[in-house]
Amino acid sequence: MAKYDRTKKYTWENGDQITISGRDFGFLLNTIRAILSTEQAAQILLADRANDVIENIMAEYVEKGVIKEVEETPVMKVEKNENKS
Repeated sequence: MAKYDRTKKYTWENGDQITISGRDFGFLLNTIRAILSTEQAAQILLADRANDVIENIMAEYVEKGVIKEVEETPVMKVEKNENKS
């Protein structure tokens, strides 16, 4: 039998069934609710919604050709050659 190591990454199939106890479910639910009820979480959620709005506007106007992708020009480093004679 494999031994769990918290430093490793794991995977599972979408159809796999993983069961947790009611106590653990309640703990997870109450913890998430407590975090989401904070002012900081509300600000982050609001910022995420605002980001969705601006991303949708950007996508719309990129497709219309109003907003265009910027082609970045390569930056050349120029070194000054100082000859000391």
